[in-house]
Amino acid sequence: MAEIMKVMDAAKGIMRQSGNMHQWSDSYPSETAIMADMERNGGYVIEDSDKIVGYFAFLPSPEPTYSKIYDGEWLDDTQPYHVVHRIASYPDVHGIFNNIMDFCFSHDKNIRIDTHHDNKIMQHNILKHGFAYCGIIYLLTGDKRLAYQSLHPDCLKCGKCTLACPTKIMTLISNK
Repeated sequence: MAEIMKVMDAAKGIMRQSGNMHQWSDSYPSETAIMADMERNGGYVIEDSDKIVGYFAFLPSPEPTYSKIYDGEWLDDTQPYHVVHRIASYPDVHGIFNNIMDFCFSHDKNIRIDTHHDNKIMQHNILKHGFAYCGIIYLLTGDKRLAYQSLHPDCLKCGKCTLACPTKIMTLISNK
């Protein structure tokens, strides 16, 4: 767990350096949040040369905060989906978002993700990977987030994904 929390701290540093001063403030994401991901079999680490260099959660629907969307609508609000949360990596590790998306779309074609309006880096990556902006959602804390969805009918087992890359994604199955 200590290695994952170091990655989270590094990601907070990236956010602050890019002008995102309010997302992931205080103690979020906490060890409790990471443990909850693990208990749902949705906590993943990204390793490079046996070193944890990234983390993300990939969780099945429903996501309670996605039940109401404002100033827009989901592309598809009838089918099950997966949500990606808590993407984090070290600043010197590149291609993490690509690897995460390859992994996620190899498991589900209907993916939702949200981010803070100050997180320009994440917004850029989300749009670059074909997600459509759908509207505004509110977290349980009341914080506003930009919500996106992507439907990729060709991504399941398409053979176009780059999972044979230098990094590997592993299910977090133990408290490291």
